[in-house]
Order: sequence, then C-alpha cells, then structure tokens
Amino acid sequence: MPPRITPLTDPESTTSSRRLAWLASDTEGVPVGSAFLRLFTREGLDHLAELEIAVHPAERRKGVGGALLDATAAAARSEGRRSLVSRATVGTPGDGFLAARGFRRALSLTYARLALTELDLSAVTRITERPHQGYALTHWDGVVPTELAQTYADSRRAMDDMPMEDSDHGIDVWDVERVVAVAEVVLKRGDALHTVAVVDRSDGSIAGFSELVVPGDGRGDAQHYGTGVLPEHRGHGLGLWMKAESIRLARLRYPALEGLLTDTAESNAPMIAINDTLGYRPTHREVEYRMDL
Repeated sequence: MPPRITPLTDPESTTSSRRLAWLASDTEGVPVGSAFLRLFTREGLDHLAELEIAVHPAERRKGVGGALLDATAAAARSEGRRSLVSRATVGTPGDGFLAARGFRRALSLTYARLALTELDLSAVTRITERPHQGYALTHWDGVVPTELAQTYADSRRAMDDMPMEDSDHGIDVWDVERVVAVAEVVLKRGDALHTVAVVDRSDGSIAGFSELVVPGDGRGDAQHYGTGVLPEHRGHGLGLWMKAESIRLARLRYPALEGLLTDTAESNAPMIAINDTLGYRPTHREVEYRMDL
C-alpha cells in the first residue's frame, strides 16, 4: 500500500520565506516520513523552492520518499517556482535518492571547522595587525549601528558574484530594513551576532564584512554566515584580515567556545585558501541538487 500523504500547517514563516509541510504515514497511521518545502518570497529568490525530506530508515525503499517528492514538486509548480533544490551529504541515502529521482548536481560544498582549543592565537593576531593601506577594521555586536546601516546594506552586493555553480539562486536583494531584520531574528532566538567589517578610509564606506553567530551560552561551535569583499576592493587580503579578526575576537570573548564552522562552494578557491591559511579543516561535503520544474 502506498503511504498516506497529509498536508500540514507549518507556522514557521519569516519576512523572506514561508513553508509548506507534509506527513507520510502507513496504513495504521504511524508516521514514516515528512517533507518541508520552503518558498522564498523576497525579491531575487522568488523563483526558488527548497526541499527537505526525511524518511525513517526502516521505511526506505518503500515509496515514501517518492510520494513526498511528488507532493512537494506539485506544490512548487502550483506556486510558480522554476527550480526545486535540496541538499544532501555526499554518500548518504539522501544523496542517492536525489540523484535517482531526476535532480542534477548543481553545487558542491565543503564544510570545515576550526578547533579553537588548538588555535595559535598569536599567529592569528599577527595577521590582524598587518597594515592594509587605506583600510581600517571595525566591528559591532547585534544590529548594525545606524550610521553604518546604509553602507553595510550596500556592501552585501559583495555576495552577488559568489561562485554558486549551477544552483539558480539568482541575486539576493538587500536593504537596511532587511539587514536589521536578519540581525533581530538571530538575537530573538537567543544567539549572538558579531560582525567584522573593513572600512575604506577615503570615504568611510564598508568594503567587506564577515559575520559570526555564536550560541547564546557561548559554548560548542559558532557558525560563520556571510563573508564577502566588494569587487573593487579585492586583491588586498581583506577577506583574510576580517576572518582572522573574527576568530581573534571570538577566542578572547568566548573562552568556552570550542570551534568555528564554515561552508564554502568548492569552486570558491579564494575563500578556501583563506580557510586553509587560518587552520580550518574539512569535516564533510554536501551537494545541492536542482530540479527544473
């Protein structure tokens, strides 16, 4: 018997996306799998839907995943989406499932971790102390200061040409309202957001930024969010400078923090080189799959 697929109401919506959900159950009503479909609503990404499917290990290869995929793909089409994307760790059942169901590999990602307990803080500090003529480092906690808000929002275009291979992510549009809203979301869930930026001394504008989200209790692993340098300011080592400063501040401010996590497209050679220089070590690889609808 095919599984029963039941649409659910998912209350998790944000200013930039909303989610649809489904539950798969067997003939006795026992849950055997679930699916979530994130529909991005902000400008530049509203052609995209992101899929997450989970099937109980004992129920795999019985058509559960396929039934959930059929339901989610149909919903994405009805919402006018042109691309359906989903990620899986290389070598896992999800990796094989997506490849077998008509998805194609669109983006390869390397996940890496810096063990702060093994960090050579003096070496990192030396990187942060190197002068960069015409530039200065700055940093803030939480929401960007009002006087930097507009130039910070403008600097987010540094991510527009980030290597994304065949993922169809489009151009993500940022403004002051959005950078403030994103920071507030992080703070409301109890985490800390720390941003390091490089300022162009000639006009006071932000040339690049690097964000780090730290668990509210200051323990475990923190997660790097975006790191980017505007095209007109590249070639001066600013990415390494900012990320080193982010590491230095995290080590000094959170002595119980164990590591920093980052993920990078495998085609993004400059950022991988920065991570290697700073001592990040790969932990696993993921692939983003894409289906054209």
